[in-house]
Amino acid sequence: MITARSLAKKTVTLSDGTVVGQLYNIMVDLKTGTLLHLLVKPVREIPGLKMEDGLYIIPFESVKAISDYIVIDKRKIK
Repeated sequence: MITARSLAKKTVTLSDGTVVGQLYNIMVDLKTGTLLHLLVKPVREIPGLKMEDGLYIIPFESVKAISDYIVIDKRKIK
């Protein structure tokens, strides 16, 4: 089981090892409890990632793995 507290400030990387940034927050559908997006504080500009208000918005469905890092499959980012 992974708790929200354990995700706080984790480093987010692409599957090729590129560091995207640090997890800032998670968007959740309050009616269903579905995780929608990760909000990531960037460390660099990465083409193809949607940014709003200075944060990357990454669909949760693109998360490939969560361990010491949160790994994102860039091919699944729309």
